[in-house]
Amino acid sequence: MTTHTTTTPHTHVFQAEVKQLLNLMIHSLYSNKEIFLRELISNASDALDKRRFLALSDASLGGEEARVRITFDQEARTLTIADTGVGMDADDAIAHLGTIAKSGTKEFFGKLSGDQQKDAGLIGQFGVGFYSAFIVAKNVVVRSRKAGKASVDAIEWSSSGEGEYTLNTITKTDVGTEITLHLRTEAPEGETPASEEFADRWKVSGLVKKYSDHVAFPIQMVKEDWDEKESKFITTGEWETINQASSLWTRSKTELTQDDYHSFYQSLSYDREPPLAYTHNRVEGRSEYTQLLYLPATAPFDLYERDRAAGVKLYVKRVFIMDDAKALMPSYLRFIKGVIDSNDLPLNVSRELLQESRDVKAIREGSTKRVLSMIEDLAANNTDAFTKFYATFGAVLKEGTGEDFANKDRIAKILRFASTTQDSTSFADYVLRMKPEQTQIYVLTADTLAAAKASPQLEGFKKKSVEVLLLTDRVDEWMLSHLRDFEGKPITNVTKGAAGLDSLQDEAEKAQAAKIAENLKPLVESIKAALGDKVKEVRTTARLTDSAACLVVADGEMSAHLARMLKQAGQEAPDVKPILEINPEHALVKRMQAKADQVPALAQLLLDHATLAEGGQLEDPAGYVQRVNALLLG
Repeated sequence: MTTHTTTTPHTHVFQAEVKQLLNLMIHSLYSNKEIFLRELISNASDALDKRRFLALSDASLGGEEARVRITFDQEARTLTIADTGVGMDADDAIAHLGTIAKSGTKEFFGKLSGDQQKDAGLIGQFGVGFYSAFIVAKNVVVRSRKAGKASVDAIEWSSSGEGEYTLNTITKTDVGTEITLHLRTEAPEGETPASEEFADRWKVSGLVKKYSDHVAFPIQMVKEDWDEKESKFITTGEWETINQASSLWTRSKTELTQDDYHSFYQSLSYDREPPLAYTHNRVEGRSEYTQLLYLPATAPFDLYERDRAAGVKLYVKRVFIMDDAKALMPSYLRFIKGVIDSNDLPLNVSRELLQESRDVKAIREGSTKRVLSMIEDLAANNTDAFTKFYATFGAVLKEGTGEDFANKDRIAKILRFASTTQDSTSFADYVLRMKPEQTQIYVLTADTLAAAKASPQLEGFKKKSVEVLLLTDRVDEWMLSHLRDFEGKPITNVTKGAAGLDSLQDEAEKAQAAKIAENLKPLVESIKAALGDKVKEVRTTARLTDSAACLVVADGEMSAHLARMLKQAGQEAPDVKPILEINPEHALVKRMQAKADQVPALAQLLLDHATLAEGGQLEDPAGYVQRVNALLLG
């Protein structure tokens, strides 16, 4: 408690260009004004940590309960944060509150060495954090008594943040620091918006739970109960703790139960379902950090919006920094929830610094490997959970094949696909089932599984009992442009080139195919002449058994499936001419060979059928109907 002023206030000029730095902080360093409370509570926690550490060697510096108390006065529009930490004297106030560039905590670190640094568990850089108060306050008053000092040696520091501050001596009965913010009530053009909302218990308690729930010391507010007669909340005079007062991720895994982990996950994600898996680790080495990462069971509605606010929560020495630290987790793992708590990053780290930091890069690489290990373990030991995970997030995971070269092979092993013989299979299992003479992994892309299974391009593979993977996610075409092979075996899209069936043919079959191609050369040339520049080439194929024709594109060209997706998304796609492959054994082809005068009409019909079979759209639907009618009537 503060009683009275004992000296005349003295005015001091800030040692730094405060107005310039405050302007930079308010508009650039912090993304929203409410984090001032995080910073002030962080400083209070820092002071409590410092006093606790000093009391280990000087018991006289201990005493009061270590805690933070928050009070507010709606009429006066003030908010006060008081702690029982180490406190300050006049010299400390001048040194640490007189400049933004200097930090009391940073100096305190300099006095420690070896294991003492870890034991202290200090957080924050006092100068920068303290001045965030001016984001919401038009005036800030600090009253503080340093541990070990007499009550009459306490100090009062006051400033509006405009370039100077006043300092005088007061009497304060209890050790610690009390910061009172006189909240802004008006918002002149170009200045910080009014901040009266922070003189509200529910607003403040909500921010404490959001930003400081896991500060290791109790944060208290006066308890309020509902009065039925008055129809309003009234204060009880009792203090209640509004935070959990412990950082769950800093506790040993042996102390925690699955319910503890699940409860914390739900507080992070607001997900009613428990997570599919989680990993909790403390990493030591060049970078020291703790990670608690969760694999959700359900996807957010905006999962496929790559610019969505996503990423794990970042803490620095138990102090919340940001909700969506995208730099700590690659985009293809944007569904991961959790916390990463670094011992090395500065408390005032910005998103720009996150992109450039070597420590962040090490955290990102380590966390990515942990997540992939968690998914691999799920695949190996919990089939049902993995199936649920992959149905929800498999398509997003595929993005990693192009974004994360270092882990591309690990990601490829996790991927699952339907095939012509399996409901779900991996590349590795597919390879185990490959025929002895097979040298390639065959895949087919389509809009739906039904369309893929009915594709004419599969007929020759089915005849040879060769399995083909069926890729139906929109990202699959993009994935194939980056994932060219698996464990040395090329991945071949059967809708491109000659399909690679020649490697599965014996010499007799190859000779027969060459003979048929030679015999049908005149017909092939006639069909090409009839279709003109609608097709790039016409050729016979061994891939068809039931269908008369199919369309493919040359190796290296964009598939028709990808071109359609681009057009549907409103993007331009190159004009790729397809290759028309015909089945020499089909009755329609034999009819064309026997009746040369029908080739022009039937050639267009073949092209129409092949276009429809691959999911394409006809340029002239009415003309197609007329050609079919003529064929039926003829």
